[in-house]
Amino acid sequence: MANPQMKSDYAPPPIEGDFYRIANVLNEGERALLRRVRDFTEGVIAPLIEEYWGRDEFPFAIIPKMAEISIGGVGYQGYGAAGGSWLLNGLVAMELARVDASVATFWGVHTGLSAGSIYLCGDEAQKQRWLPSMMRFEKIGSFGLTEPLVGSATSGGMMTTCRREGEVWILNGQKKWIGNATFADVNVIWAREEGTNQVKGFVVGKDNPGFSVEKIRTKMALRVVQNGLITLKDCRVPEPDRLQNANSFKDTAKVLRMTRTGVAWFAVGCQMGAYEHALRYATERVQFGRPIGGFQLVQDLLVRMLGNVTATQAMMLRLGQLQDEGVMRDEHASLAKAFCTVKCRETVGYARELLGGNGILLENHIGRFVADAEAIYSYEGTREINTLIVGKSITGLSAFV
Repeated sequence: MANPQMKSDYAPPPIEGDFYRIANVLNEGERALLRRVRDFTEGVIAPLIEEYWGRDEFPFAIIPKMAEISIGGVGYQGYGAAGGSWLLNGLVAMELARVDASVATFWGVHTGLSAGSIYLCGDEAQKQRWLPSMMRFEKIGSFGLTEPLVGSATSGGMMTTCRREGEVWILNGQKKWIGNATFADVNVIWAREEGTNQVKGFVVGKDNPGFSVEKIRTKMALRVVQNGLITLKDCRVPEPDRLQNANSFKDTAKVLRMTRTGVAWFAVGCQMGAYEHALRYATERVQFGRPIGGFQLVQDLLVRMLGNVTATQAMMLRLGQLQDEGVMRDEHASLAKAFCTVKCRETVGYARELLGGNGILLENHIGRFVADAEAIYSYEGTREINTLIVGKSITGLSAFV
């Protein structure tokens, strides 16, 4: 933004949200993958995301381009998965959310929750049947756990039921807020068995009789994610489509433990993107003859934001290492999800404050990050539920009711 009163020799430093160079702990091959992700987000996602976010639509043309950068199943071994470390998985999640949390959520639901359920709870034949095509993004997945009347209490209060009749299972109930559900090919559905009350997992196709989806509209956050209300009415699922190693909610919890870390990384990426946009704005927006980045109160906001970004990156670095070492526990993932999402809300709020009235315009990006932070704050376990998980761990006393 040119201004005749401003010195012409001002050249702002490069904008980089990874202030402590967290990504440098990766090996060269992993850093190369991360660079491909950034090229993808900057070159493919950034130019179109405001339009699709505003229209509440998904840009399906990005799916084959996402497949080209080989980020299906980062952290998984075999079945055509990208492989690598869980730390790499987290940094990929951060990079995606740095440009758009909706695209990151699409990826996380597909390769994390949906494919992850099959990876952790399927038998070998089921893994071979579904995972390779999912890793290539040829078949897209969704994950149906939350229900219209049951969210945090789903472990004991799940209302969707299943019963076995010979070699077929009959499913009845509804699932709500299910990302990718309006177009997914592979829908992982969790249901409580009548009689035993044990939770079981099923893979249900989009054309399965008795399966229907209604798009959830008028969302204020993650508008690119196509969330659906799934209705199961005497939905018949053959026994080979039941996840053979999912026989209680403890098995469901294994999936949530793995993917909860990803949502914490989304929170890091979301605030990283907001910080970078705010910093760029501060170096370009001119008032009183100079960029507003040269004023004390603006610098205070930027440093507060950078502190939050860097603190959460450092926390997630260690969590990724614990995950790779195989010693991460539920309470580790829960503390990260709770803390990082709180800090994300704070950081995007600072960014909105820095931009003033311009912060509510989609064209300035920040409003999208502010709205999306609200969804990240709630899904994959609310702050309160994650707090109780950590609280039980550190006191030895359960405060759940």
